[in-house]
Amino acid sequence: MKKIVVTGGSGKAGRAVVRDLVEHGYEVLNVDVLPSREPLAPFLKIDLTDLGQTFEALHGATAVVHLAAIPAPGLQADEVTFRTNMTSTYNVFTAALKLGLERVVWASSETTLGLPFDREKPAYAPIDEQHPAYPESSYALSKILSEEMARQMNRWSGVPFVGLRFSNIMEPQDYERFPGFWQDARLRKWNLWSYVDARDVAQSCRLGLEANLTGAEVFIIAAADTVMNRPNAELMAEVFPDVPLRAGTGDFETLLSIDRARERLGYAPAYSWRTLPLRSA
Repeated sequence: MKKIVVTGGSGKAGRAVVRDLVEHGYEVLNVDVLPSREPLAPFLKIDLTDLGQTFEALHGATAVVHLAAIPAPGLQADEVTFRTNMTSTYNVFTAALKLGLERVVWASSETTLGLPFDREKPAYAPIDEQHPAYPESSYALSKILSEEMARQMNRWSGVPFVGLRFSNIMEPQDYERFPGFWQDARLRKWNLWSYVDARDVAQSCRLGLEANLTGAEVFIIAAADTVMNRPNAELMAEVFPDVPLRAGTGDFETLLSIDRARERLGYAPAYSWRTLPLRSA
């Protein structure tokens, strides 16, 4: 049985990841500053900005899923967000290499792509991993720099690093909010109307651990569809009229492309708000 350390295992994504890994037979340790409200795995309270504590947390593990971070812009002062996220990620990556872990799967972000698309508009849609990076916050900048750090540490060590650029993570109870987005296309234009179910986040992390990868790669992870009940062509014409929408894009297909994750990881999002009865806006 492989032992997987999940940092940030008490958070929204972390709880789903811990649950999924346990259900698939992994031995899991949840490393966080607070215990989970779903105690499905042993818990260790660790400050990942302390390198010694990070070594303690990862000792004996086969691999790590690194989700711990200040999870979005604006929650803390910019300097605090940048310093905390960069230091903790450096410590996790470094400890993983020094302790001989087999793989690092970690949370990057959709924000690397230019969200909220105010200063820079999308170059095209659906956006894929070849799209230019336009970090617009200290949070997004920390993720871009962590992607580069992963590439360099992979070059030094040969250890695979799998960066997952998660879209806006939702749980089933969050779907009741979606009808409130439908009347004004600009309310959710900031990430091209995308989202991802926490259970699909968990799937992507497990696949990141298992896929036949050797380098330092990044993948966009989103649901297969948008949050909207209006067709993509109509949304783009209203909000981003000068941005080309690629031919063949489905009416409600995600505009953060998951083609690469499908091809390289075997990612197949299983959850959508469209399968649940929702109250109309």
